[in-house]
Amino acid sequence: MTPHADPAAHADPQAGAAVKAADRAHVFHSWSAQGLIDPLAVAGAEGAYFWDYDGNRYLDFTSGLVYTNIGYQHPKVVAAIQEQAAKMTTFAPAFAIDVRSEAARLIAERTPGDLDKIFFTNGGAEAVENAARMARLHTGRPKIMSAYRSYHGATSTAINLTGDPRRWASDTATAGVVRFWAPFLYRSPFYAETEQQECERALQHLEDTIAFEGPTSIAAIILETVPGTAGIMVPPPGYLAGVREICDRYGIVFILDEVMAGFGRTGEWFAADHFDVVPDLLTFAKGVNSGYVPLGGVAISAEIAATFDKRPYPGGLTYSGHPLACAAAVATLQVMADEKVVENAAHLGENVLGPGLRELAERHPSVGEVRGLGVFWALDLVRNKETREPLVPYNATGEANAPMAAFGAAAKKHGLWPFINMNRTHAVPACTLTEAEAKEGLAALDAALAVADEYTEHAP
Repeated sequence: MTPHADPAAHADPQAGAAVKAADRAHVFHSWSAQGLIDPLAVAGAEGAYFWDYDGNRYLDFTSGLVYTNIGYQHPKVVAAIQEQAAKMTTFAPAFAIDVRSEAARLIAERTPGDLDKIFFTNGGAEAVENAARMARLHTGRPKIMSAYRSYHGATSTAINLTGDPRRWASDTATAGVVRFWAPFLYRSPFYAETEQQECERALQHLEDTIAFEGPTSIAAIILETVPGTAGIMVPPPGYLAGVREICDRYGIVFILDEVMAGFGRTGEWFAADHFDVVPDLLTFAKGVNSGYVPLGGVAISAEIAATFDKRPYPGGLTYSGHPLACAAAVATLQVMADEKVVENAAHLGENVLGPGLRELAERHPSVGEVRGLGVFWALDLVRNKETREPLVPYNATGEANAPMAAFGAAAKKHGLWPFINMNRTHAVPACTLTEAEAKEGLAALDAALAVADEYTEHAP
């Protein structure tokens, strides 16, 4: 939906300055050097857009942090939160509450296979934390395997399971984590030339790693079904099924992290549905209620749930299954069904975003590869298409990151708020995006990529 009011007509720079001053005086921001950041003061948001106090409107190609799957301020979800607040704002998790039970039922209806028990958390990191705990208790084994190209959250276990550089400062090297290379043909660690080779070699590498680590020491393998922040690398056909088979053979719990990829993002309710694979545990958050009130959880198989039938599960959270968050989830899932949001995401990916991004790649020397599903896409930006040298070095900062900074500034100048990570920009808008809005975003990307092109070896 397009904002009803013209942000420029309601600009209030003085109010924006006050918001910014209060932020700088008191708010401590995540993942940031506090003295080097300049947060945008946001005045409002609706649908796929948000705007600042100076009257500038941006098409949000980040969906917040890839969570506003139904866009900002959907009136039916806002009304459901208001109605629940009037009825019961909060209640302890040990009780049976109607809206909590209904949220769990609706989620279980959509999860693959027999993942019918739902443990609620406040977000994705806590979901991963508890999934890891469940796997270790269920198997009696200490180790968990995760991919180098991954992000699983910022709590203690989740950050150690993460592969990207945000882990480094918190890596204890004693967390029982074993990392491996998952498939990524464009930058193959296995020197593969085809998807089939990449799949076969990645599975052999995983099995070899298991053999040398000791299969009976490994509790779980955790994978993002489609890795998100690490680069939206859609796994090759057969890979996830192969991991499932390996896990079954060695009695290893298979955890799929769907915190970012779930609830319509890839054009299916869960990305696992694309690959016909059922994990033992599935973590979720973000899109379950579009982030309107913090909520996450673990969907649990019958076998693992049975482990705790007579044995207490040693974990819990004060706000587990918070009524306001669950009311938002119930309303969001109903909106997604009624308005065919998952189908819209699939349509956009197949007919608008996918073709449009590939057309940009043909014209821009800075675009090395386009990959994705639904409304979950990445553009891998390079200095040279033949060598595939990234446009900026791994984990670049400061002057080394200037090309990506220039690209980002150009995108914002053209009314698009981009998702940028290392040498990539991700196109991850709301699943409710219209075709017209998608084309608006593609046009802004086209203009911004012209700036990125200036940093390539093909630049004039």
